[in-house]
Amino acid sequence: MDRFAAMSVFAKVVELGNFARAAERLELSTSAVSRQVADLEARLQTRLLNRTTRKLSLTEGGHAFYERCVQVLADLEEAEQAAAHTSLVPRGTIKLTCGFSFGMLHLAPAMAEYLARNPEVRFDVSLSDRVVDLVEEGFDLGVRIGALGPANLIARKLGETQLVVCASKAYLRKHGPPQSPEDLARHNCVTYAYVPDSNLWRFRDSQGGERTVTVSGSLHANNGDLLTQAAVQGIGIVYEPDFIVGPALEAKQLVRLLQGWEPAPLGIHAVYASRKHLSAKVRSFVDFLAARFGT
Repeated sequence: MDRFAAMSVFAKVVELGNFARAAERLELSTSAVSRQVADLEARLQTRLLNRTTRKLSLTEGGHAFYERCVQVLADLEEAEQAAAHTSLVPRGTIKLTCGFSFGMLHLAPAMAEYLARNPEVRFDVSLSDRVVDLVEEGFDLGVRIGALGPANLIARKLGETQLVVCASKAYLRKHGPPQSPEDLARHNCVTYAYVPDSNLWRFRDSQGGERTVTVSGSLHANNGDLLTQAAVQGIGIVYEPDFIVGPALEAKQLVRLLQGWEPAPLGIHAVYASRKHLSAKVRSFVDFLAARFGT
């Protein structure tokens, strides 16, 4: 049995969730794909996949073996590229996750420029504001604002974004502007779901002193663009990164509040599971992002 071939077949079955789709992608018969996986299970003396009429699922041993297969196959691909003197030519698919707003505003144009320079690369992108488990969900790379996720991830800083407190003129005419962070307690503050302690807003004064205030309001959501548009409509005060609220501020739809009380900036990072197994294509794209965003 060709162990690398069998591992490739097994990984493709897991990736696509179906023997027939994997066979089509690999240009093999379904029976040949099924036999490769069965031979692999026989060699390992353990079941890797639970098979039902509806779907396939990994066993505990299968899950562990799949993670190692992905790493080994990535190493093999990179070793082959190096041996052929093509390691400087990124190629293959980068499976990437990022938040909606940053992905739409900044990552999409960055990918377009990168693909123009690297035609042998393709992207498989999932936009989600939640903190995705990169290993569990099979992502090569994540771009995150603020919280990085599990401590075992490798992170490379790409830049920073500033949190901004703002509201519409209509809201301020009706309720008046807050003069200090503590004044926010009497205002309707719209809050973002995917941050720890979403009802705690933190500020620093010009001397570096910190204040944390507890806020509440009539809207809590998992998307910063929705909260920003709600603030434009006069619902309340929003506390979001400048790359989200910036256009509304420039258009004078929102007014910046609490000048002199700046929240601490949030880091923008590329995160991935392990530097040891970082492929040439991912390393190339991370280097490109760092150069583009100025770090």
